[in-house]
Amino acid sequence: MSKSTDERGRIYLPKDVRSRFGERYRIVELPSHVALFPVDDDPLEGLREAVGDAFEETDADELKEEARRAISEEIEAEDEERSGNREA
Repeated sequence: MSKSTDERGRIYLPKDVRSRFGERYRIVELPSHVALFPVDDDPLEGLREAVGDAFEETDADELKEEARRAISEEIEAEDEERSGNREA
């Protein structure tokens, strides 16, 4: 799906997208792109529903730290890949 911003920089999502994913999104700026992620009213409850009891014994701080580590590793790998492409 491709969308353009209006004169004020707004992006309008189609009704079927909003119906499936909700009205609230987190905008994540990455080195190569921008991503929208739906935000649940209770993000931890949404995560638990998505993965079942996989994190039953894990508290929120542990989940946040693991997510930050994984994102940092992904960004570092992307930066290394981009640096390698410049040298070639």
